[in-house]
Amino acid sequence: MPRKITLKQIAKELDVSVSTVSKSLKDSPEISLDTKEKVKAFAKLYNYKPNNIALSLKNRKTKTIGIIIPEIVHHFFTTVIQGIEHVANEKGYNVIICLSNNSFDKEVLNLEFLANGSTDGFIMSIAKETQQKEDYHHIKEVINQGMPVVMFDRVIDEVICDKVVISDKHGAFEAVQYLIDHHCKKIAIISTVDYVSVGKLRTEGYKDALITNDMEIDQDLILKIEDVDHSEEKIEEFLKNKNVDGIFAVNEQFAVNAIKVLKKLHKKVPEDVSVIGFTDGVVSKSFIPSLSTVNQHGEEMGAKAANLLIDRLENEAEEQSFQTTVLDTSLIIRDSVKK
Repeated sequence: MPRKITLKQIAKELDVSVSTVSKSLKDSPEISLDTKEKVKAFAKLYNYKPNNIALSLKNRKTKTIGIIIPEIVHHFFTTVIQGIEHVANEKGYNVIICLSNNSFDKEVLNLEFLANGSTDGFIMSIAKETQQKEDYHHIKEVINQGMPVVMFDRVIDEVICDKVVISDKHGAFEAVQYLIDHHCKKIAIISTVDYVSVGKLRTEGYKDALITNDMEIDQDLILKIEDVDHSEEKIEEFLKNKNVDGIFAVNEQFAVNAIKVLKKLHKKVPEDVSVIGFTDGVVSKSFIPSLSTVNQHGEEMGAKAANLLIDRLENEAEEQSFQTTVLDTSLIIRDSVKK
């Protein structure tokens, strides 16, 4: 009897992407007829059974929620999980947590796994590579099969579902406005590449604050980093020939690395340069100097996402319009800025 095979194994055997296999099995018009026939023949030979068959089963209830996050190292995502778990457990639900590691293929496989009768619905933040590819077929397919999805933090307009976000743009605006109000004249931003939605919004907030205060937007003071793991080297190269007096960083890691680089360059924080980050994690509180930051209220975001999903699961017979909930941020001032 032919051995069973997984989506990932088919992709490897045929030297194509997981996405190509997934789309071929669903007869996507994006894939050539030749490729679809090869994939389907291979899948049939090895008795591949798509996990989303389980989605068609009526009245299936596992009382379990699937959570897919892009990374675990950021304190923000751990607080979101805490918020989800608190509400889920209170309402009699369990959670399964999967990590995409910002990989598109891993995200596809996570959805495939969790849709195999293991969960009733998903709460997810989109992987960086998924946003870069702009390929959301796997999420749309799950929703079309009747499984509810709630997105948080990194969300996309192309998929219609419930979403929970913070006011990224306004939070960034307030942070930069604080720097301006405390006499910073040359403010740099350290951000992500534009296809990461939150980085793009926070960069827009930075620019809006400058424009509102009749300050020039200097492209030489904008650093966009793709490889987060090597951000300290990028930041050092960026700052070594710049005489800035304020820095806004779109996440905690960039802010901390900026302060480390400033020390290497014999600059004092906050006497010479004020620094504000984003996400009020453990590092922000314990770093020396303690980091001023925009608090994303991750636990509140997680609780709201869980309530939205469970409400949709338990009231599926009712007609409900999808909603996007926008939570406020708050600016926390510590020792990394002038007061």
